[in-house]
Amino acid sequence: MSNYERLKEEPITQDPPPYSDKDSHEDPEPAKSLSGSEPRRMGWPSNPVPSQYQHYVAAGAGSHQFPILQPPQATVIICGPPAKEPDYLAYSICTMLCCCLPLGIAALVYSIKTQEGNFNGDVIAAKRNSRMARILNHTALGMGCFCFVMYITIMATLYWQLQNQHPLD
Repeated sequence: MSNYERLKEEPITQDPPPYSDKDSHEDPEPAKSLSGSEPRRMGWPSNPVPSQYQHYVAAGAGSHQFPILQPPQATVIICGPPAKEPDYLAYSICTMLCCCLPLGIAALVYSIKTQEGNFNGDVIAAKRNSRMARILNHTALGMGCFCFVMYITIMATLYWQLQNQHPLD
């Protein structure tokens, strides 16, 4: 007989369960069957209760006749005030276009993550992403300046070598 049929036949009483001789801190015997020869199953397919309401509450020793079902509780998430960390977005775009493209793209990504953290009020993530964007921007600017200086040095050396070449004697 399924639980649904048993629930139809047996009326549900709201009377408290009878007290047992055992102390309340002792567990009932696990080998004992709950009803007759067939153990009660509270899972699929014999359980007529939808899965969203299957949150059981322990009702004490000796009260294993019917589980107490409660609907799920609502979760409230409270966001804090928006953070005010600098996002270095303009700096990231400039380093991406003018200095070092790969590091500029990474800095741009962290700048956008900083904006999201500021908007969501996640101060820790906003600080971490802001710091990483600043580090990547400074590194990209340094690499861009280094490459520019190297380019000028190489071009000046080549120009000087071309000017000082002797014509064929």
